[in-house]
Amino acid sequence: MRNWVASFTLFALLLSSSFLDIAMADSSLCKSKCEVRCSKAGLKKRCLKYCGICCEACKCVPSGTYGNKSECKCYRDKLNSKGKSKCP
Repeated sequence: MRNWVASFTLFALLLSSSFLDIAMADSSLCKSKCEVRCSKAGLKKRCLKYCGICCEACKCVPSGTYGNKSECKCYRDKLNSKGKSKCP
């Protein structure tokens, strides 16, 4: 019984660390994609903030600095409280 508990604990730790790596990879991916997306934005800080929020939720960012939102439906369809596109 003791070996089973130790094995299960080790398995659980390994599994949780792999999910942490995936989450961190998504964050760095979002950061780099949003840097490109917002490179020409007038309000770059705000663009990066909302792009990051949308990327984390949707797991994608459209290519280029403007448009191409059809590449990522979730990103395209997110709306703010005023009914306008939330994602830059």
